Amino acid sequence: MEKHGFEVTNHYHLETAWRATFTNREGGRTIGVNSEMDALPGVGHACGHNLIAISGVGVSIAIKKALEKFNLPGTVELLGTPAEEVGSGKVVLLDKGAYQNMDACLMCHPAPGPVGSVSLSGSLALEKITVEFTGHTAHAALSPWEGRNAHDAAVLSYNNVSALRQQLLPSHRIHGIFEGKDWTPNIIPDYSKMNYYVRAPTRSEVKATMKRVIPCFEAAALATGCKVKVTTSPGPLDLRQNSVLGGEVANITTARYGDIDYEWGIKNASTDFGDVCYALPSLHPGFAIPTIENGGNHTSGFKTSAASLEAHYACLDVTKALAATGIRVLIDDVFFSEVKKAYDNDAEIQDFFAGK
Repeated sequence: MEKHGFEVTNHYHLETAWRATFTNREGGRTIGVNSEMDALPGVGHACGHNLIAISGVGVSIAIKKALEKFNLPGTVELLGTPAEEVGSGKVVLLDKGAYQNMDACLMCHPAPGPVGSVSLSGSLALEKITVEFTGHTAHAALSPWEGRNAHDAAVLSYNNVSALRQQLLPSHRIHGIFEGKDWTPNIIPDYSKMNYYVRAPTRSEVKATMKRVIPCFEAAALATGCKVKVTTSPGPLDLRQNSVLGGEVANITTARYGDIDYEWGIKNASTDFGDVCYALPSLHPGFAIPTIENGGNHTSGFKTSAASLEAHYACLDVTKALAATGIRVLIDDVFFSEVKKAYDNDAEIQDFFAGK
């Protein structure tokens, strides 16, 4: 980015984060852009972070070129954001003020879908649950009645949650694992630990679902005579696509590149960019890349797809659409007023800040 005339700050609030900024003339607005820097253990770029990273770079350089060519006022601020998969790097950066100067923020994400299309679907809000069961050891054959089986508590909890799924909406997701320490067949286990994610289309729906999930663990503790400790922690918020920014990308895409869709994308996953959407007007379109059957995100097949020439061409198209949208944010006062109005009128966002 320095070679393209940007001022770069390394280790920006996080050791592996960075910021690249360019300003042409004073007094203009600031458009934010994100380049994610992440990968998955064992399968590398199986979520296409390589494409997300280069798209952010492309959007930022294109906006800079337009500002210079037409001598327009404005600032483009590109953040290199780590730890989207685990760690919610954008949430940390948000809390440290990395987004405070931006008037709007843009990024994109690859996914399976109709070739040549762009998706404006949202994503799920997420909350994390850690559960610890404490029991009492005993000889599993000689005197099992003296024990309190923490492994049984975890198994019962797992089955309780699995039974609950039938009564949940199809748009909700609950998934988790359990583990222990020093387990062996001839000892009644005195400890087990569970990690669960609860997801739903909105933050408020997650809260409601949590009230049904937590009793699954408490009931298992009661049945087995174990003690239980339940710890909850917030995960990413749901993705709130700004309708005006999305409308502009839709108009550009359908006129020049392909179709717009509101169903596929990453709508059943979660992203820390959701928190950015709550903080300021933002857009996070998905773009389709060719994939093999059962080769969606987080598979080795998607890793291969994300490296393909076709995927890079698809990335280039959405990059152009985002760059054009970003320029309009900077130079069109009426358009930006509508962007801000759409953000201000999002009831879910306003309820969040009202503490509801």
